[in-house]
Amino acid sequence: MNELVVTKNEDGLRIGILQDKKIVELHHEKLSEGFSVGDLFLGKVRKVVTGLNAAFVDVGHPRDAFLHYLDLGPQVKSLLRFVRAVRQGRQGNPVPIEKIKTVPDINKHGKMTEVLKPGQEVLVQVVKEPISTKGPRLSSEISIPGQYVVLVPFSRAVSVSKKIRSAEERRRLKVLAESLCPNNFGMIVRTAAEGRDAASLSHDISTIVSKWNEMARSLQRARPPAKVLSEDNRATSILRDMLSQGFDSIHTDDPQSHVEIEEYLKSYQPDMLKGLKFHKSKTPLFHAMGLEKQIKASFGKVASMSNGAYLVIEHTEAMHVIDVNSGSKNLDKTLEETALKVNMEAAEEIARQLRLRDMGGIIVVDFIDLKRPDNRRIFNDYFRKVMKADRAKHSILPMSKFGLVQITRQRVRPQINIQTSEVCPSCNGTGKIQASILIADEISNNVDFLIRQNKEKKLTIRVNPFVASYLKQGFMRSLQFQWFHTYWLWVRVESDAALPFTKVKYYNSNNEEIKF
Repeated sequence: MNELVVTKNEDGLRIGILQDKKIVELHHEKLSEGFSVGDLFLGKVRKVVTGLNAAFVDVGHPRDAFLHYLDLGPQVKSLLRFVRAVRQGRQGNPVPIEKIKTVPDINKHGKMTEVLKPGQEVLVQVVKEPISTKGPRLSSEISIPGQYVVLVPFSRAVSVSKKIRSAEERRRLKVLAESLCPNNFGMIVRTAAEGRDAASLSHDISTIVSKWNEMARSLQRARPPAKVLSEDNRATSILRDMLSQGFDSIHTDDPQSHVEIEEYLKSYQPDMLKGLKFHKSKTPLFHAMGLEKQIKASFGKVASMSNGAYLVIEHTEAMHVIDVNSGSKNLDKTLEETALKVNMEAAEEIARQLRLRDMGGIIVVDFIDLKRPDNRRIFNDYFRKVMKADRAKHSILPMSKFGLVQITRQRVRPQINIQTSEVCPSCNGTGKIQASILIADEISNNVDFLIRQNKEKKLTIRVNPFVASYLKQGFMRSLQFQWFHTYWLWVRVESDAALPFTKVKYYNSNNEEIKF
């Protein structure tokens, strides 16, 4: 079950993608964000660096954007000719792209100084948002995406997505695309076009061409540096990229996003309109759907899994490091069986964490060692399978004999970082603790383990008075009563003001403390 959740706060839009009620992607579109992937800018070349074979371009960001020679695109001289023609043409009547005479492709082993010079105006597209101290990464190989096709100005190529398996369908789409492709455009047929007719593709192409003409009008009156075409907002971009997979429901509490999504669905997927729901309650949407709790639980240094195993995630300057730990609750017959089981469950959680945090660059994962080569092969195949849902480009090396797996993953936006600790009420703000929203869940999990696995016949827990009040609150609705109803064992809850807020002690029938 796939769900899309869009909520608005004072900073902008928060967008979550859920699979089976579990959040797998989280996006944040800031209201002030001016450099999103896909945006087109009229920039001005600030300087050309021969040693890097690159140019630094002013697009309005505090730091100049980076444009490498290999990112110019073969048809960059035709694009520069188009920019000059539009800028010098009559106001209100930009030169159509089909009237621009193309020039030969540039030499792919050439020099940046042969194409651009300081002070020159250039049309560029953001391919990587500003990250940390780096400015945006740019390309002059422009691409304008639609639902079913992507148009590439001045390209001569027409291609079909390799994800479409049927050779017959690929041939059909290739012939269709070649007959519909506008003059002076190349075309890439997307996976979502599989099974679509000529009318659907033609409508999509017309929409993209209209967007291009709108950009040309903006280009004519722009004063560099200036944005001349904005990418769709993040919510509709996700819809566009994932509509072929389908969403069972779409929830939003932002009227503007609701209207935009509704219009988009009317054009491309009207049968999904019935799943579009507007949240009218005063309770924030993420809270109402339990997502805030999931986010707090997922973004800490330690990410727990349902089987008692957990991940320790560290971020260094050069790479990300993840350590897989089996915990104390995995009781399979042999070490090898336990290791394989934990590793496969950890693989699922790691695939989710990479998407959720949008971690990029080099990621090294220390899995539990597998001695048998066939188990390592089973694990490698399974890890690649669970990573297939990740839309970011990635590469996975097989597990080494030391249990290490190396991953590279493309990142085009800043990594998401959520504050998962809060000021400790038991130390007047002098330290930090795990988010308090998770304490009750941790206690319930441990109670379940002690009663079901350890077969405890009597159980007492000792906690801070604030936590004790929470566990007993409401009696019939309290967690203490829920435990009794589930296990038919009354768990005694005692208050101890000397205990820190998050400290919990467990005692058995002999009043001996149970250590975890």
